[in-house]
Amino acid sequence: MARISSLRNTALLIVGDLVAYTFSLVMTLVVRYGAIPGRYLLFLNFPPFLILFAVSIIVNFSAGLYDKQLAFVRRRTRGLIVRSQIVSAILGVLFFYFAPVAITPKANLFIYFVISTLCLFLWRMVMLPVMSVSKKQTAILVGAGNDIQDIFDEINGSARYGIVFKDRVEPSKSASETTAAITAAVKSSGASMIVADLHDKTVEAAMSFLYSLIFSGVQVVDGSRLYETLFDRIPLSMVGERWLVENSSAALGNRRVYDTLKRAMDIIISSVLGAISLVAYPFVYAAVKLDDGGPIFITQERVGKNGRTIRIVKFRSMSGDDHGDYGADGVTKNKVTRVGRFLRASRIDELPQLWNVLLGDLSLIGPRPELPSLSGIYRKEIPYYNVRHLVTPGLSGWAQIYHEAHPHHAVATEETRDKLSYDLYYIRNRSLILDLKIALRTLQVLLRKTGK
Repeated sequence: MARISSLRNTALLIVGDLVAYTFSLVMTLVVRYGAIPGRYLLFLNFPPFLILFAVSIIVNFSAGLYDKQLAFVRRRTRGLIVRSQIVSAILGVLFFYFAPVAITPKANLFIYFVISTLCLFLWRMVMLPVMSVSKKQTAILVGAGNDIQDIFDEINGSARYGIVFKDRVEPSKSASETTAAITAAVKSSGASMIVADLHDKTVEAAMSFLYSLIFSGVQVVDGSRLYETLFDRIPLSMVGERWLVENSSAALGNRRVYDTLKRAMDIIISSVLGAISLVAYPFVYAAVKLDDGGPIFITQERVGKNGRTIRIVKFRSMSGDDHGDYGADGVTKNKVTRVGRFLRASRIDELPQLWNVLLGDLSLIGPRPELPSLSGIYRKEIPYYNVRHLVTPGLSGWAQIYHEAHPHHAVATEETRDKLSYDLYYIRNRSLILDLKIALRTLQVLLRKTGK
């Protein structure tokens, strides 16, 4: 239910944006020529602008304008629209002035971006909220723990969702007591939906009761699936051996077409970008030598697919290489150099890893590889941590663009536990579309220099 609703919302946003762009083009021609455009003007302008529409949709996608968490948040949406329009305008200028097929009068471009910005604001800030208003479905929440509380707070704290929780039931040790509490909550609230942590042992014991409610018109939704849809991550409290068995096909199943296409893209893109990046090598060499005179490259071991140890190459950004050998306080004694600080912020330090992608040790997209020493610690302290090693690690991943508290060069169990929830989401949902989204959002981060 939540996944279908999410896809429907995304489709609505894309179609609405395309309508706004098309209307903006027509109004551009009206303003420029003082009359409703005829077939000739439409034929002359529509083909090149159609390409611009597609570019704008991709830019909006990478900026996050189709993310379900941001789609109906006005304060964030305003800034995203402005930034996306600026990027689209820059790309539009390059296309219209240098592409031989873009024969449209160039003045139309300026008028179009003014009008399209206004139309996007009208569509996103005025029309969309009105269209999104609907009667909410009454629900109760069954489960315990912080993840269940996060679902409750998110749903009831925002007007953009189609359900509202009228009650919350915490499972007791007895299945009979839990079913009695659920029955009472449904009757008192008139709920037509139950969102339950189906991986809770007591709730699992009451599964036959939940099944019987379906025939009474009460919808039962898996709490972990709803959490995943709301937060784009997997709730670790609801992950167990059952969950891993159910979702193992996402990581280990026969996905020959996807794996082949992804590997082909890795080879092509890493070859091209790797060759282009060679231009930067002399400048990095000079900067590193002038800074502290040390070596330019650093080679480190990381944990790759299936737990295999791989060796990656980076531009050196720290005073030395401790190989993950942290002291009793769990913190490395090396420091980031002055040049290294810039290399890290710009991600230039990772350019040599493009050759690791070409060799197949890394992918462009995937969970970031960890140091063997840290991985050994996390395997002991974080349940199911090794699941992230079922796929090839990558230069950028889902956790890199959405996880806010990245652990760096120290033992950080809680931050890594949180990061694992994003890695599991990627493993379960990985696809070429998701890889494209990560790549576009990574590019956005690099351009804004906010990468961590």
